[in-house]
Amino acid sequence: MTPTLITAIHFEPLRLPLTEPFAIATGAQYAAENVLVRLTLADGTQGLGEAAPFPAVSGETQASTLGALEQVRAGLVGQDVRAWRPVSEALGDSLALAPAARCAVETAMLDALARHYRVPLYVLFGGAQRTLDIDMTVTAGDVAHARQSAQAILARGISTLKVKVGALPPDEDAARLVAIHAVAPQARLFADANGGYDVAEALAFMKELERADVPLALFEQPVPAHDVAGMAELTRRSRVPVCADESARSAKDVLRLIREGAAHAINIKTMKCGVVEALTMWSLARAAGLELMVGGMVESVLAMSASAHLAAGLGGFTYADLDTPLFIASHPFLGGARYAGARLELPVDAPGHGVTLA
Repeated sequence: MTPTLITAIHFEPLRLPLTEPFAIATGAQYAAENVLVRLTLADGTQGLGEAAPFPAVSGETQASTLGALEQVRAGLVGQDVRAWRPVSEALGDSLALAPAARCAVETAMLDALARHYRVPLYVLFGGAQRTLDIDMTVTAGDVAHARQSAQAILARGISTLKVKVGALPPDEDAARLVAIHAVAPQARLFADANGGYDVAEALAFMKELERADVPLALFEQPVPAHDVAGMAELTRRSRVPVCADESARSAKDVLRLIREGAAHAINIKTMKCGVVEALTMWSLARAAGLELMVGGMVESVLAMSASAHLAAGLGGFTYADLDTPLFIASHPFLGGARYAGARLELPVDAPGHGVTLA
């Protein structure tokens, strides 16, 4: 039997407690209700993947993800992970509404393939680098929470802060960034509205920051995903680079953003599109001269290490928003990406994404 054929695949729920609610404009997650995918090759090699559905963002749930995975189980057994790309593309129709499930399967296949050949995953993606500099999120909340979160993040040695906005009126959100700037005047500040504003509110928010002399380095998804015209208007009018996240869920979305001049940057998350689609999005954005961010949902070190391997291996990412493992209170994994202050480093001697079950 060919050693790289999939002989078994298992799915199981994965509940990961958080150190604090991960609150954004559209809702909050109080624990990561994820799914672990484990596949076995004919030679005994195992590959691990993680699905991280975020109901407030994608509408996916742990239950819907498990159901979607069950639908493709039979079709995956007997497939050769050396053909991971066509196998992944064949999943497109079955998992069109379950991108987190697709991401988990693709990750497990790539992990198994890299482990079979005993190479780190970033090598398969191109080997451009193996370190990234990350930001850390200040979740939605009041001024006191923002100030305390910023101080805690700085104490970790991280000086780029992504502040979740859009859950409050623009002036109240601006007050949170003013408070952060007061305790962290040298920090680089991003704002992420997760589509929580309209155009007028987004402009008002930026105006408040200008009045307070608070510099903003990036403004992510200021308006709802469907409002591409609004994204284009803000991209034209803003002095701050505008990054598309929810508006960039597929390669077709990226093409539209490029054609309409609706973003300066895009956030690539394999959890919202899968690995194959992420590679196409990366190529389009690079060709168009857009900046790139790599991000994720509320993911453990497993899924986030896989995203780090993709970003480091491909290269070209200006921003790395890979901080959610720092919000996970406990998990069943060993290995993977190593966090030291703002530096994320991928081990050179661990095959695959480097994460194993404890």
